[in-house]
Amino acid sequence: MKILVAGKHGQVAQALVRAASSQALDVVALSRAEMDITDRQSVETAIADHQPAVVINAGAYTAVDRAESEIEQAFAVNKTGPLNLAKACDGAGIPLLHISTDFVFDGCKESAYIETDVCKPINVYGQSKLAGEEVVAKFNGRHIILRTSWVFGGEQNFVVTMRRLAQDRDQLNVVSDQVGGPTAASHIAETLLTIAKAVVRPHFADWGIYHYCGSPAVSWYEFACEILKDEPSVGVSAIPSADYPTPAKRPRNSVLDCAKIRSIFFITQPDWKNAVSLKKEKQ
Repeated sequence: MKILVAGKHGQVAQALVRAASSQALDVVALSRAEMDITDRQSVETAIADHQPAVVINAGAYTAVDRAESEIEQAFAVNKTGPLNLAKACDGAGIPLLHISTDFVFDGCKESAYIETDVCKPINVYGQSKLAGEEVVAKFNGRHIILRTSWVFGGEQNFVVTMRRLAQDRDQLNVVSDQVGGPTAASHIAETLLTIAKAVVRPHFADWGIYHYCGSPAVSWYEFACEILKDEPSVGVSAIPSADYPTPAKRPRNSVLDCAKIRSIFFITQPDWKNAVSLKKEKQ
């Protein structure tokens, strides 16, 4: 089975290529130069050339704070891109798997978010990702939207940042009043491949939105403490979000309920701590 992936240089796309090599799956990841998802013709040409059974959109504008001033760019990638993919895949009769985010919610709910909760993003990034979800659902009935959170696994993410800062500082202040489920890119990749193999089966009908993230839920402060638990010379202090102002507001609660994906695809929440430990061993 051939799977075409948009966003070649992203954390999840790279993890997809690695994971596919052990599963006899043909994953072709394309860069923006090879398939510009903001260009309808570029998308249609790539799909026609590669003839995939499934397309995964791992491409996204993810600079949350910069999106506040680069609104047009964020919406071009996060809305127009998925729109082009949805239409092209629908025309070719191909399922589309699209990665989304916990940032479609405002974070005010006290418990974990389920797929049917009302979306109310509080920053431009979240608004652009929600717009992407809406066009995917509207223009391709054969879609899976996978919302995830706090992704790590590539060269630029929270885990890498904490370890880099720990090399130069003996004290770090980390926000403690935002809670979510850290999720390894490798785990997301494995989940997407499991879903991809399921959606090509005859009579598959469980299309729609699914939540997937790591467990247990923690604050950024608790996440940092786990990352740096083997660095006793570095102190980590908890601070409120008010003491670390950013251009974009963040949801206080980003915890996702993953019961639906478990019931439909038999995919369970992974322990993100294992992935953090494994990543440290490889460095």
